Amino acid sequence: MKGMLGGGASPSVIGLSLSCRQMQFMVVVAFVLVFGAVLTALNVYELHRLTEEHWNKPHVAGEAVTKAEDTSRAKPVAWIRGNKKNTGYLKHVTSVFSRLGYSLASDGDDWDVLWSHNYPFRELKVMMVNLKPHQKVNHFPGSGYISNKVNLAISGLPYVPKAFRMPAEKDSLLTHAKKNPEMMFVQKSNNHRGIKIEKLDALDLGIEGTFVQEFIHNPILIDGHKFDIGVYTIITSIEPLRVYVFEGDVLFRFCPEKYHPFDPEIRDKYVVGDDYMPVWKVPSLAKYYKEFGFGMKGSFDAWLRAEDKDPDVVWNAVKDAIRNAFYSKESSLIQATSHYPSPSNFFEMMRFDFVIDDQLKVHLMEANMSPNLSSSHFKENRLLYEQVVFNLLTLVGIGRIVHSSNLLPQSKDEAEMQAASKDLVVFADHCVTSCVDIKACNKVECQLCLPCLSKDQLSILTHAYMEHKYRGECRRVVPQPVNPDHAYEPANMSGLTPENTLLTEWFRGKCLMDKTFCS
Repeated sequence: MKGMLGGGASPSVIGLSLSCRQMQFMVVVAFVLVFGAVLTALNVYELHRLTEEHWNKPHVAGEAVTKAEDTSRAKPVAWIRGNKKNTGYLKHVTSVFSRLGYSLASDGDDWDVLWSHNYPFRELKVMMVNLKPHQKVNHFPGSGYISNKVNLAISGLPYVPKAFRMPAEKDSLLTHAKKNPEMMFVQKSNNHRGIKIEKLDALDLGIEGTFVQEFIHNPILIDGHKFDIGVYTIITSIEPLRVYVFEGDVLFRFCPEKYHPFDPEIRDKYVVGDDYMPVWKVPSLAKYYKEFGFGMKGSFDAWLRAEDKDPDVVWNAVKDAIRNAFYSKESSLIQATSHYPSPSNFFEMMRFDFVIDDQLKVHLMEANMSPNLSSSHFKENRLLYEQVVFNLLTLVGIGRIVHSSNLLPQSKDEAEMQAASKDLVVFADHCVTSCVDIKACNKVECQLCLPCLSKDQLSILTHAYMEHKYRGECRRVVPQPVNPDHAYEPANMSGLTPENTLLTEWFRGKCLMDKTFCS
């Protein structure tokens, strides 16, 4: 036994030595654990203190709260951007985002939605060309092709009063005026300021950047006052085109002075300015608006019917004018958008302004990018502006029913829960009988059958389906609505791009299954 132990320490000594080492190790571990617990407690206390300090700190209403870089954030983030926000002109936009559960950010690139009052593609160029797939921006590249007043005026489009660019088209103007001696004209610039009717020989036809336009001399009058109407229009896609109008209400603005006796020196008779007269000040409309609770559009429609006139004549023409404006600039919009990661990053809301003449013909005067949404002048307009923004954000998927920390679907199951392939397929009888073979996908009539749809096409149809599902008070203008009585007949799609043709046919197919898809 002594030889086996090698003459070393006895077993009891060895056990004692091991026990001491274990004790030392346990003391060190205990010290580390206690130190870690104390440090964690201090960190939690400090984080709690900073959080309390942050949320108890007063913030200016509508101003953004800077969000920390935290991938575990619980809410999607909106960055509402504009100059002099403290004046309150973005107050209603901010309120709607807050009610939809968004956190507000002041800057940076960790946001889900950018609402920029100013056109962002110059000021934020680097950010715009590096957008993440889930980020949304409230302007389309190239939207100025629609909203530029000079370009629209000289476009030659139906519903737009004829105009001539100065000084390049001076001779054409003079020839036109000679053929129409009763016609009055107004000279405008892109900033639309200083409008005044003049005799043609009193106009300065040599001013660059201006245009001379026919003046609508026979406007329809309500209680003697001329007015214009502002129709809120939403673009959700460029290729293919999807355009909607908000039908919940329309902005009506009346000239403060009665139109007759007409005097071109009194601009308040024929120019709608910032101090316009609202609907509730117009006696014939006030009874509908104030006493019975109708909106501006509802009050106007009721007045028209009382005058034995059909409001649909006006609104159908309005939609047709908007449709023509977008189709005319479609290729320019596609080209402008092609410089950015994906067209699905963008959406836009404009206000199209019209004048109606005494024959119920509508005349498109301008399209406004970033239209006024401030009710500081007329408090009653708050409801209109907030409903417009709410319906817009719901339509484009920003006002989500499914809540998550950002705008990306959290799983395939979540995406399918909202829009599955069964919700997208159309023309069942035709597809099953005539498009069974994959080779049939070369046929135009089979391209909407599920085996023939590409991943990109399925994505387009999914977005169109979701927009219809959550459209609220918005109604489709492009693709053109389908008459349910003629849904079995292919629509007239001459002049449409292949992408627009496919989407138009898809809406016809859905219309046959569910009449709400007809319009």
